[in-house]
Amino acid sequence: MKLVLASKSPARAAMLAGAGLDVELVPAAIDERALDEAWTAAGHGPAQVARLLAEEKAKAVSLSMPGRVVIGADQTLALGHRRYSKPKDVTEARDHLISFRGRIHHLHSGVALVRDGAVLFATVGSAAMHVRAFSDAFLDTYVATMGDQILGSVGCYQFEGLGIQLFDRIDGDYYTILGMPLLALLAALRREGLAET
Repeated sequence: MKLVLASKSPARAAMLAGAGLDVELVPAAIDERALDEAWTAAGHGPAQVARLLAEEKAKAVSLSMPGRVVIGADQTLALGHRRYSKPKDVTEARDHLISFRGRIHHLHSGVALVRDGAVLFATVGSAAMHVRAFSDAFLDTYVATMGDQILGSVGCYQFEGLGIQLFDRIDGDYYTILGMPLLALLAALRREGLAET
């Protein structure tokens, strides 16, 4: 039976398809921001929140699709003690990028496998993103070139495209940066008999 991805993320769908998995996309109808705020207020760190959001997305979709295995994924970004959400507009995206400039932020990507509301597997991967001290001229060009695409990710970049120019070093897994710790997920799928060993 085809796996379900509780997301509308083209990057995550492409990752799974590239790994040879046939998935159906069914976005989860949950209030991510409200859950994020509640868990953060309860003392959960950004890595825990990424995993919990992945679980909640998968649970929400799995309850409407009995017997199906649902993959949930989510990502959080933190710079020191400050947490970031997807920017509301290009101006806010620009402000985020200025705050990242010359500093290290951390991406946390959670993934979960759920069937009938029960979590079969969940984990989180993290990456340290070393943003270079780019010029204002580069920033202007980057923002103009990206346009509204800049609003599609919490970090205001597509790492697999022009966004790579923002960095001088990365410590972490490529797939975690794209939004899902894919190797850990594939291992879990094999353990569950959902992918060839």
